Amino acid sequence: MHEGEAAVSAAGDNTARATGGAEPGYRKTGKRDTKPAPATGVHFDSGAAVPNATPASADGAEHSTVPFQYDAILLSGFGGPEGQDDVIPFLRNVTRGRGIPDERLEEVAHHYRHFGGVSPINDHNRQLLTALRTALDSAGIDLPVYWGNRNWAPYLDEALQQAAADGVRTMLAIPTSAYSSYSSCRQYREDWADALETSGLQETLRIDKVRQFFSHPGFLQPFIEGVRDAVAAALKAGNQLADVEIMFATHSIPTADAARSGAGLFPDVEGGGYAAQHLAAAEEIIAQAAPEVSWQLVYQSRSGPPSQPWLEPDINDAIEELEGRKAVIIVPLGFVSDHMEVMWDLDEEATETATERGLWVHRAPTPGVHPAFVGALVDLVQERIEGRPADQRANVTTIGPWFDVCRPGCCENPRLGFKPAIAGLQP
Repeated sequence: MHEGEAAVSAAGDNTARATGGAEPGYRKTGKRDTKPAPATGVHFDSGAAVPNATPASADGAEHSTVPFQYDAILLSGFGGPEGQDDVIPFLRNVTRGRGIPDERLEEVAHHYRHFGGVSPINDHNRQLLTALRTALDSAGIDLPVYWGNRNWAPYLDEALQQAAADGVRTMLAIPTSAYSSYSSCRQYREDWADALETSGLQETLRIDKVRQFFSHPGFLQPFIEGVRDAVAAALKAGNQLADVEIMFATHSIPTADAARSGAGLFPDVEGGGYAAQHLAAAEEIIAQAAPEVSWQLVYQSRSGPPSQPWLEPDINDAIEELEGRKAVIIVPLGFVSDHMEVMWDLDEEATETATERGLWVHRAPTPGVHPAFVGALVDLVQERIEGRPADQRANVTTIGPWFDVCRPGCCENPRLGFKPAIAGLQP
């Protein structure tokens, strides 16, 4: 999940606004404020079951075992503001279609204002872009990498336009999110559809996606190391193993959305595939890093009306309810890099809650550009180029490897309905 998602579940609309005499969607400085318009449809090649897919994925099989040489990689980020003037336009993009007035958005904006209106997420993606290009070169994979964001510059349609101008016709997309849910998977697929239609490339550009990578050992390795280091630090500070509680934190989502995540494969798990994937990842991390330490999965960044059920427990409530513990280790399991909801919700709010209770507290790092994580992204590319069978793919959890092509109806947001999306079976 990503920053700004707290605003996603309140109700709001992103109406493109001109500033002065500027072209709609642009400021007088020429800086673009608005993301691509919603797509009205998708393109199917003759006989294809998946829109805008390459021949390797067009039949809709769960895992593609057809070797395929892509022209390029599309690193897809959430985006974030890089100055005070960016904050409200960015939040309008995030909440487009939900009718939220700017006054309500300002309630979320104060998190960004606290940090000068700058989110670190774009800089982290720039670092990841460089690291990924270097790692691909080292692996002998000669593919250019384009970077586009869903909600702020550089936008996805800009990346696609540049790629097409460079002669690219097939791309493998890497979302900067590891799990299945509306915001962390399906909304990427919708935004790729939006970008294709806006850029006029529906009939000429084909885009597949890598699988959700929550179960890849390279994604989990930075967390394993982080937990080991944090436990060692807790012991050095005078705590015993029995004094420590590990809290794996991820973004909360409405329970109705969670139940529809992961193609509905986990009806017996409260929170559906979204919770099941996090639990499986946490179990592997604990087994490798701290099998004797108590742990739990907690949620953060809840928003929306109190009457709407969301996944619980909230991390702050969980900290308040701890008994017999002297130390808390917070693991940002739902995030690939530091951004506003890590810096504010965990480093500020949750840390303050723990400190006020007299608890020793430590927040483990996100994967960022850890070599194991970057290596995992390269491996995800390699498995698609090779057409690697599912049973030969890197996977260390009790579920997975996840699907290359999203299943019908996966991660529906019932309040918004189905929108045009690629890289999955319809709807």
